[in-house]
Amino acid sequence: MTGERFIPFRRTSIVTMCADEVPAEERESFLAFTELLASLMHQEFRTRLEALKDTYHPFNPDTETRTIVELGPAERQAAQEHLVDELTALAEDANFERISTDDLGRAFVEESLMKVRLEADFDDFEEVVFYRRGVRTRQEEVTHLFGLRRRTIEFTNYAKVLVYVKFKDAEHFEAKGKDVESLPFTPGSTIIKLFQDVPRADLEMLFPNAQVRMRLIDKLLIGVPAVVSGVVVVVTKLIASLLPVLLLLGFWIGVRREPVELNQGQLVALGAALAAVGGFLVRQYTKFKNRKIQFMKALSESLYFRNLDNDAGVFHHLLDAAEEEEVKEAVLAYHFLHAAGRPLTAAELDQRIEDWFVQKWDATFDFEVDDGVGKLRRLRLIDDGGEGRLAAVPLDEANRRLDQTWDDLFAYSSSRQGKA
Repeated sequence: MTGERFIPFRRTSIVTMCADEVPAEERESFLAFTELLASLMHQEFRTRLEALKDTYHPFNPDTETRTIVELGPAERQAAQEHLVDELTALAEDANFERISTDDLGRAFVEESLMKVRLEADFDDFEEVVFYRRGVRTRQEEVTHLFGLRRRTIEFTNYAKVLVYVKFKDAEHFEAKGKDVESLPFTPGSTIIKLFQDVPRADLEMLFPNAQVRMRLIDKLLIGVPAVVSGVVVVVTKLIASLLPVLLLLGFWIGVRREPVELNQGQLVALGAALAAVGGFLVRQYTKFKNRKIQFMKALSESLYFRNLDNDAGVFHHLLDAAEEEEVKEAVLAYHFLHAAGRPLTAAELDQRIEDWFVQKWDATFDFEVDDGVGKLRRLRLIDDGGEGRLAAVPLDEANRRLDQTWDDLFAYSSSRQGKA
């Protein structure tokens, strides 16, 4: 197994793939089962979304609604911790994997595909959480030797990357001598972002305080020509024009006895030489700034096309992804238990599903059998087969139980209709 838990097929595709193996006389009942199951789980996630929106509201930087109750420091801290717990649980349900601190640090030293060196001050963060999903090995052709040659490199790529960052308060940045008003972020704020198609070596570009820095090769490309050109300018223009001035200074301080007079032509030549040197310095500084602007533009363009969602929108995206994964796991677990014709252990069920995807669909992943079985058990769709084995209830009975569970969700409105 790759360790990747994400099932690389859409829910509707999983339903179709399973339905094709169901006997024709049971297919309609199976499709009704998957529809009922998906509707129930959608309702559960809708309830979860509303609770999550309430939890996030005090930290949402883009809210358009007014707050009627302000949280105190202790309440705000508790809400912040609850938010992180909910976000973590949601990412886990969506089959995201947490990126370790070591992996994040490694991104700053590995060769970047963007050819841009970035730095981020980890001390600015109160909390940092990165999650990824969809690990793939990709190949890309890049230039080297100043664009004269091309070579193909292989790298690890993440289909989705979730970023949660909590900045420290303003006091931290003021203690470091930084102007809080000029910071590109608000101290104490929480940032939640979702990105797509991110190379592992480029994870550092996702940090909200990432700063562009010159690589050694870039410094040499600018510095070496600048030094050579500077020496030429000084030797050919400035030294010859400065010689009369140096002789005059020598006479004034007593080093030279013979008097020196500067004529108008020498002064004009000196002014022209100084202007040439000044112009040279301005050009070199402009080259440096332009180079840095190019790097920042490359970074901005890369982030622009990789950004999927921000802040509250991330919750909607994650909830949808988590709902998809939960339904897929439950459908697969039920289908293979039902198709087995006999009770199976959780290990046997897990192996059957993984082997089926490898052999028939050329897909390898680590199926979350405990999650799938747990959902079926909670919805009373499996029975104990004895000796630690599991058996799926018949399709008609499964649909009846799901329908009863759905009705129980709205028991209050049903009771009112009965009295009317």
